[in-house]
Order: sequence, then C-alpha cells, then structure tokens
Amino acid sequence: MKKTTFQDYLPFIFLTVVAILGIFVPSLPVFGDTSKYNFADIAWILVASSLVFLMTPGLSFFYGGMVNKRNVISTMMQSFIATGIISIVWLVVGFSLAFGESYHGLIGSPSTFFMFNNVGSGAPWSLAPTIPLLLFALFQMKFAIITPALVVGAVAERIRFTSYVLFMVLFSLLVYAPIAHWTWHPDGILFKLGVLDFAGGTVVHISAGCAALAGALVLKRRKDHIEKKDLQPANIPFVLLGTGLLWFGWFGFNAGSALGANGLAASAFATTNTATAAAGLSWVFFDVIRGRKPSALGFCIGAVVGLVAITPAAGFVAIPQSIFIGFIAAIISNLAVHWKSKTSIDDTLDVFPCHGLGGMVGMLLTGVFATKTINSGGNDGWLYGNFELFKNQVLGLLLVVGYSFIVSYGIFKLINLIHPLRVSDEEEELGLDATQHNEGYHSSFISVSDNGSLKEEDELIHS
Repeated sequence: MKKTTFQDYLPFIFLTVVAILGIFVPSLPVFGDTSKYNFADIAWILVASSLVFLMTPGLSFFYGGMVNKRNVISTMMQSFIATGIISIVWLVVGFSLAFGESYHGLIGSPSTFFMFNNVGSGAPWSLAPTIPLLLFALFQMKFAIITPALVVGAVAERIRFTSYVLFMVLFSLLVYAPIAHWTWHPDGILFKLGVLDFAGGTVVHISAGCAALAGALVLKRRKDHIEKKDLQPANIPFVLLGTGLLWFGWFGFNAGSALGANGLAASAFATTNTATAAAGLSWVFFDVIRGRKPSALGFCIGAVVGLVAITPAAGFVAIPQSIFIGFIAAIISNLAVHWKSKTSIDDTLDVFPCHGLGGMVGMLLTGVFATKTINSGGNDGWLYGNFELFKNQVLGLLLVVGYSFIVSYGIFKLINLIHPLRVSDEEEELGLDATQHNEGYHSSFISVSDNGSLKEEDELIHS
C-alpha cells in the first residue's frame, strides 16, 4: 500500500467531525400542520426528486462513454461521487446558504438551516406552500448534486480525483449556493430584478459551463490534445444509455420545478420533451448538411443541449416555441464545438459549448418567448411586447457568467496551491482508471501494485 500523508487523512477527519456533530443537533418535532399540504403534490415531488437524482448516474454514463478507454471509470467516478459529497455539504450548510435568511439578497445565513436544523420542523417554503420544507430541501439537493458533476467533462483525463473532490465542495459553497440564492430566493437580487429561470439555466448550466471553461484553462491541455491524437469514445452504448437516463430524469428536473402536480408541471414536461427531440434532430441534420454522417453520438449530444436550453424556459413558454429553442440551441452549440476544436482550449467533452452556451441560449429565449398565458407567475417576453424582461435576462446572464467564471478560476488556482490539480505525465499516459483508482474498464490494463510499481492486469478489478 502507498504511504499515506496528512492530506490523505483530511477528508476522513472532516467526515468524522460532521458525523460526531450530528449527535448533538437537537431533535425537533416534524411540522405538524398537514392541512397546508397537498398530498398529490407531495407524491409528485418525491418522484421528481428521485428522477433528478437519477440524472447524475446518467451523466456518469454519458461522460464515461465519451472518454478514452483508459479513463472511463475515473470520469464516471468523478461525477458519481457528487451524490455523496454534495449530499453531506447540502445538509450541513449548503441549503442554508442557498435558502436561508437573506443577507442583502446575496447569500443565505449559514445558521438558518445548519445541519438541517429546523428543516423538518419548519413551515413550508413560501414558493412551495403545499409540500413539506424537508421535501423542498431534498428536491433542491438533487440540483446541487449534479451541477459540480457537470464540470467533470471539461477537466476529464487529467485532473486528480482528490483535487476534484475539493473543487466540488468549494464550488458548491462559493458558486452554486450564492447563485441559487440570487435566482430562487424571494429576496435574491436576480429574483427581485425579475429574472426568470424555471429550473436552472443560470443556477445549474451557465454556472457549471463557465466553471468548466475556467477549469480547462487552468489545467491546460492534455498531451493527447497537444499531439492532436484522434481518440475514439470508449463506449457509444454508454453514451446512449446516459442520454436516456438524463432525458428521463430531466422530466423531474423541469416538470418537478412546478413544485406541484398541476397543469404547469404537465406543460413543462411537454416543452422539455419537445425541445429535446428538436435539438437531437437539429444536431444530426445540421451535421448531414455539413458533409458528416448522422451519428448516435451527435443525436445524444444534441438532445442534451436541448434539455439544457429548455431548462430555464420550461415553465414559461408554450410548446410550439420550445421546438425553436431546441432547434437553434443545437445549431449554436454545434458551431461552437466546431470552432473550439480549432483552438487550443481543451474542454475535453465540450461542457462549455453545450451546457454553458446552451444555458445562455435558453435564458435569452426565455426573455423572448415567456408568456403569462402559460404561467401567470412569470412575465411576458419580448415577443409579446415586453423588452424589459429580455433586458433583465441579459443582465442576469452576464452577472452569473462573470461570477461563476472568476470565482471558479480562483478556486482551481487555490486548490493547485494546496494540492496539485493535474496528475503527472506518466499517470496521464497510463490513464486515471489505474493510477487514481487501481481499477480498469478493459480486461487488460495497467494497475498499481502494493509496493507502488506498475503491472499489467489480465482481469477487471472489482474493489
């Protein structure tokens, strides 16, 4: 076994402290006024929360299938570990920072719901009055889980696992929680400005996309990227499976954001499916007119772009307009991916062109196509004579882009001072599956022996 250092002990120490701290948090009675609840709403949000949770394993398959065979497990693990890390961070202080008592519309008080205190016993959230506060907190937790997991795609195949774990924690506290507070808390600065984001265009996709770009710039290029090697995806069926799980889970993501079993949820469900279908087809057909063959990978990427683009608009726009949102977002992201391939930017799985730009397109088109006919709690967009909403969407977008990129860039730089972000050249060459996890995807791979030397294995390791 390798020699452990103090840094190796730190994650376990932090988890131990949290576990012991939990012993001393007082137990409070569950909020008992059930007359405020709608049990159909509770049932739907329980299902929706489960669907959103499923998106993170889906993302793992989506990303894992696209990297090369030496890095399948490491890439999947870097996404999937968020289900554990962010669940604990959210319980301890994340939910409180996002939805606690507001400090000037910028951040929530860390003491409001520290260690989930007062969550089970608290009155329902003001914007979700028919479900328990605890259920609202758990639903929001699933959003917080997948957001840092999205960033993995930009830094895959070269980032240390331990460094990325630290990034997830800091990103969740310093980027995700503040932006969620700005956007979804009634006292948040973007909420008060009138910015519309139904299910996470700014909070999830723009924030993750800009963080991904920052990470790609800080970590610089992979050796394979510099040498312009054409590395084929390890497993296209994994990508198809991941896309299916994401598409399925996204119904909870968007339709669940209606926070009730109602007509708005049904409308968001429909716009989500429609935009996704249009985007997948748009990507494939656009590839064909540019001289490429229609591919499974292209349809999958296009579909995910459609899911991203419709997210902020899902509960504010009509179904026919969602076709255009998916159609145009796929074309813009397709062109951006093609342009990026001619630059020195090494965003491994095109997170910024697909999630970042897809989220931006969705936010802007929300400002165009939103209508009170669909959601009386929203606003009319530019198409209906209200340019003010479009202007607010632009301002909100710019604020989130600037904040997420700058703070995420700083987080990556800070981590690199504490612990190296990148694996060594030799580890990168051998692959992160073996060097970071001592596991392998294929039947023959390089592993690390107990004495630290490298050896070839003939069978898949199951740890």
